Amino acid sequence: MVDVWLEVEAHQHQTPAGTIVMQCILTPFLGCKRDQAAIDENAAKLTKLFDVYEARLSASRYLAGDSLSLADLSHFPLMRYFMDTEYASLVEERPHVKAWWEELKVRPAAKRVTEFMPPNFGFGKTAEK
Repeated sequence: MVDVWLEVEAHQHQTPAGTIVMQCILTPFLGCKRDQAAIDENAAKLTKLFDVYEARLSASRYLAGDSLSLADLSHFPLMRYFMDTEYASLVEERPHVKAWWEELKVRPAAKRVTEFMPPNFGFGKTAEK
C-alpha cells in the first residue's frame, strides 16, 4: 500500500501542487506574473485528489494504513509550501486531510526538516509573520 500512495504522490499530487507553489510563491519572487489559468487547472486537479485523500483518511489514520510511512512523509516538503499559498483551503476544508497534515507537520523530524528548507520568499500567506 505504501508503494501505491508513493505513486499517487509522484504522479497525481506533485505536479499540481508544485505548479501552484511555483505560480503563487516563486513566480512573484522572480518578478513575473502568475499564470492564473495554470493555477485554476491544477487547483481543480487537487480538489479531486484531496477528495480521494479525504475518503482514504476517513478510513485510516495515514495514507497507507494506521502507521506513518514514507507514503505520508513524501508529501511533506511540497505540502509545507503549498499550505503557505491561498489554496491551503483545499486541505483545510477536508477534516481528515487537515488532521493528517496537522499531525504530520508537528512531528519533531518535520520541524527539523523545515529548518533546512528555504523560506517562502516573502510571497506566501505567512510572509508577514
